[in-house]
Amino acid sequence: MADLFGTQEQAPRAEETLAGPLADRLRPQTLEQVVGQEHLTGPEGTIGRMVAAGKLSSILLWGPPGTGKTT
Repeated sequence: MADLFGTQEQAPRAEETLAGPLADRLRPQTLEQVVGQEHLTGPEGTIGRMVAAGKLSSILLWGPPGTGKTT
């Protein structure tokens, strides 16, 4: 039986492998990697200020399918 609190080697995440889906491999990992919408994600933007302050609230994103709202 595996130790419940011990360290176990985990399988690499999908975005860390070449076999993972392209969307997972290209998904931004930091706010700085998000392209476009600088008026929202930049240091003076609404989302940028919330992240810097460490006070995130709920955000509703709207747009056509395939534009990255979920990611």
